Amino acid sequence: MELTLLGTGAPDGLPRPSCPCAACATARGPWARAATALLIDDALLLDLTPGAVFAAARAGHSLGAVRQVLLTHPHDGPAVELPPTLPPAGRVPDGQVLTLISGHRVRAVPMDAPGTGYEVGSPDGERLLYLPPGAAPAGLDGRAERPYDLVVCDVIGRPDAVARLRAVGAVGPATEVIAVHLDHDAPPGAALERLLAAAGARAVPDGTTLVVGEYPVVPDVPRRVLVTGGARSGKSLEAERRLETFPEVVYVATGGRREGDPEWAARVGLHRERRPGAWRTEETCELAQLLGADGPPLLIDCLSLWLTDAMDRVDAWEGVRWRNGGEEALRTRVAELVAAVRGTRRQVVLVTNEVGAGVVPATPAGRRFRDELGRLNAAVAAECEEVLLVVAGQAVVLRG
Repeated sequence: MELTLLGTGAPDGLPRPSCPCAACATARGPWARAATALLIDDALLLDLTPGAVFAAARAGHSLGAVRQVLLTHPHDGPAVELPPTLPPAGRVPDGQVLTLISGHRVRAVPMDAPGTGYEVGSPDGERLLYLPPGAAPAGLDGRAERPYDLVVCDVIGRPDAVARLRAVGAVGPATEVIAVHLDHDAPPGAALERLLAAAGARAVPDGTTLVVGEYPVVPDVPRRVLVTGGARSGKSLEAERRLETFPEVVYVATGGRREGDPEWAARVGLHRERRPGAWRTEETCELAQLLGADGPPLLIDCLSLWLTDAMDRVDAWEGVRWRNGGEEALRTRVAELVAAVRGTRRQVVLVTNEVGAGVVPATPAGRRFRDELGRLNAAVAAECEEVLLVVAGQAVVLRG
């Protein structure tokens, strides 16, 4: 089964007409995207968009052999003119199956938002799933019979759609996931590729043709990632976005609770509200134990609070105690953590702080913490396949 993406953008396209935002201003050349539409084996067109005939011609295809046009979502704006060679566009009711004269079987998949998803099976048995913008499958009960060969969906806008499909086995290790409906909330260029690769997905330019069932180029998801940055840099959000497409995640909060501190409670509450509801939270600093166990991905936030706890435990703040065994005890505890990061079989994203690039702390204890955090960050970074520095909400790749 051959799939040609006539467009990969949001319904309004990218850049949006008359939008002054920076993302639209930089959406030029290969980063400009027409509204998403899929042409399957020159016989089935999913979503009719303006300029579909010309988009197909640019991709080396014709719409003259199309026998069925199906829509996935309501079309807003001016009416799209139906080319005279195409049959009328329609939608299949949820759950019903349509068999085409070409031998393709199309099943309508119910969504949790207005729109219809389509599962398309080829005469040779390959299967793809196409989802409308801003929607995820509804009512996924039980395990899927087998994974799809290809999933085309709104990875940026609805990462939980991929998580739901992964949870039931509809997206497996060999499933190729293509991001479409890309709007101006998606980062441009290399930043988009990095974000999608963390989800095991990728984006392709308009006009790309894919062979469904062919050995897919599935991005390697790094097993260990360190995200560092200053205060309010966006490092925690960056770390969370890297795991949004996974159905189970253990969020490890190393800061714990602080009774009688409403400001700290408000910070914790904001973090908790933006995390997916399916994530489980563990409040602990026993990281080596978690890293050594099997289980779903871990998001550890953060190493600087873990170090604070570690220095408390070995009484490393006061100079005399630091020299009389505190330093050695801390080195042992850090070495245990680094060894656990090196040996873990779980996917893990760790968050830490950069505190050595600003004002020199006024106290010996403050300078000791700054130095030890720098050493800890360097040691953990050495064990990670990917290291990111987040500055002003922008992630800079240091490794990977």
